[in-house]
Amino acid sequence: MVVVSSGFANSVILTNSHSKSMITDFGVRKSISDRGSARVNPRCEVVSERTTDVESPSSVKSSSRSALEALKISAGDRYTKERSSVMVIGLTFHTAPVDIREKLSIPEAQLPQAISELCALNHIEEAAVLSTCNRMEIYVVALSQHRGVKEVTEWMSKVSGVSVSEISRHQFLLYNKDATKHLFEVGQGVPGFDRKISGLFKHAIIVGKRVRTETKISSGSVSVSSAAVELAQMKIPESCYDSVKVLVVGAGKMGKLVIKHLVAKGCTKMVVVNRTEDKVSAIREECKNIDIIYRPFSELISSASESDVIFTCTASETPLFLKEQVKNLPLLSSQRMFIDISVPRNVESCVSDLETACVYNVDDLKEVVEANKEDRARKALEAQSIISQEVQEFESWKDSLETVPTLKKLRAYAERIRNSEFEKCMEKMGDLTKKQKGAVYGLSKGIVNKLLEGPMQHLRSDENEGRCLDEILENMHALNRIFGLETEISILEEKIRSKMEKAKN
Repeated sequence: MVVVSSGFANSVILTNSHSKSMITDFGVRKSISDRGSARVNPRCEVVSERTTDVESPSSVKSSSRSALEALKISAGDRYTKERSSVMVIGLTFHTAPVDIREKLSIPEAQLPQAISELCALNHIEEAAVLSTCNRMEIYVVALSQHRGVKEVTEWMSKVSGVSVSEISRHQFLLYNKDATKHLFEVGQGVPGFDRKISGLFKHAIIVGKRVRTETKISSGSVSVSSAAVELAQMKIPESCYDSVKVLVVGAGKMGKLVIKHLVAKGCTKMVVVNRTEDKVSAIREECKNIDIIYRPFSELISSASESDVIFTCTASETPLFLKEQVKNLPLLSSQRMFIDISVPRNVESCVSDLETACVYNVDDLKEVVEANKEDRARKALEAQSIISQEVQEFESWKDSLETVPTLKKLRAYAERIRNSEFEKCMEKMGDLTKKQKGAVYGLSKGIVNKLLEGPMQHLRSDENEGRCLDEILENMHALNRIFGLETEISILEEKIRSKMEKAKN
């Protein structure tokens, strides 16, 4: 079995007697399927609950949008000195024993989850997985080669139970052109891959890019944690980007996601309050070059007094911030922002009555996410239209391949006649110099090529000529009848001959 899956797209499953392949292109996973909510942005977590934003339309002005765009741009500034890389990290029967490969093998049903986890890694932008009985390979686009390899290897260890050192001992690494060349070679070596399936995969990538470009379906947060960070950025004055002080209360699952989204948006320094330091240390280990300061809960209020934006995401059943406590916090030049994504809430509801504070909770964020989901649903309809066009385009290309055997047979037919007449000519001409024979041979080839130019051109799909598929196929049948090429029989003979030759080898 062969399973190929990538991190962002509608999936296509192809089967034959030897293999089963699934390719998922980068851009429209599930958004255009009937399986539920989309997971398009690899940095966004998909949550089952419905979610969205509190702000009135008047509060989301062009300044907010420009501020958000500026922050999005700043997220990549940290990596301007290191270009992103295409990498393959894998193990094959050449490099790893079967007992290691079988532990790392990913069943088809688990591929979507594996892709989600890979794309959620800090330095991984895109990912694809190739899993067969002989190989397990992960293809990624990484912001950093070294960190990307480290994160993917650690993920492989986590899901397989094989130690990092053991995986490192058996894995191979390829980068950029070498990775691309390897993928092309692997694709050629997979049973059942040929011109049509290869063309299908290439076309799937083109479609995914077109959908993402024309519909912008990847934009917008679809999780509470990502929406919380996005909302904070929309509310922060652009002039305060570099100086804003961030506090995250809680380092559990939601807290960790908030931290990761902050890092992805360009935040390089934050304070995290948690009951123990263990979880904070683990997050700090994952987020290299990010200044994460740990403080215990005993320093919660003092930490809040030094912060401009406070994210709360703990499992506490009682409020952590009371109105009187917040009222006594030092004044800021603008309102202190509380973004409470906890249920029950960590910030007392009456805190919002204070002029010195603004409070957003889960319900407020649900409006943001729900709006984005509705927007993606509309864009998914646009994507369906694009996909329908591209399906028709691919089918036309695939059908046009029917003319290939006729092209080959017509050239072979003309070449047999040319060669026969050339030999007759040579017998009649007697002794000729090598140069003279070459001139006659070139003359015969030139005449045949000129005569075939017109028929060949009318059998090819050329957009500039404006020929439709029906016209091309009609030309094919006409030439087949005129020259007696017996295309259908020839196709069958060629396939049988090819299989027999492969069986001998």
